[in-house]
Order: sequence, then structure tokens, then C-alpha cells
Amino acid sequence: MPRSVNSVASRKRRKKILKAAKGYFGRRKNVYTVAKNAVEKGMLYAYRDRKNNKRNFRSLWIVRINAAARLHGMSYSQFMGKVKAHSIELNRKVLADLAMNNPQAFKAVVEKIK
Repeated sequence: MPRSVNSVASRKRRKKILKAAKGYFGRRKNVYTVAKNAVEKGMLYAYRDRKNNKRNFRSLWIVRINAAARLHGMSYSQFMGKVKAHSIELNRKVLADLAMNNPQAFKAVVEKIK
């Protein structure tokens, strides 16, 4: 009796990888073995960069708060130190948004801590 191979499951597994490789260039999109490596590598990059994305946004917020604080005669570290000392419960994301989109509200925060 010949060996039974579950070709339905095999095909499904391969199609899943090739679907994930859609849009890749050259053999990476249509040759299974090459596509499998490309998709695995892409998944690793996606995992790593979900962490890096948080890091990048935090640094962007710090740059924006620093620029806005310097317009009011303070450095970033002085500003954040006084925000914490006056127990203002605004995080960097909110402060950066205020600095960019609502300068009057940011100025009010600066006046409160001076």
C-alpha cells in the first residue's frame, strides 16, 4: 500500500507563505523555498521594529517638547523636572501634542510650573 501524504495540508501551508510574500521582488514572491526565507526574515524585522517604533516615537516627542520649552526659556530637562515636581500628570506624548497643535495650552503648562 502506498504512503499517504496529506497534500491538502501541504498545499495550504505553501499557499499561506506565498500569500504572505505577495509584493516581494523576483523569486521571493513565487518560489516557495525562497519566499519562505524572505517571509521569516520579514517577520523578524516586524517583531524587532514594533519595539523600535516605540523608541522612535519617544525620541520624537522629546525633540518636540525640547523645542517648545526652549521657546519659553527652558531646557527639556528643566521643563520635565518641574513638571514632575509640580505633579502634573501629562506624559510626553500629550505634552508633545500640545506643543505642536495647541501652543497656548503648552504655554499655560509652562506658566503654571514657573
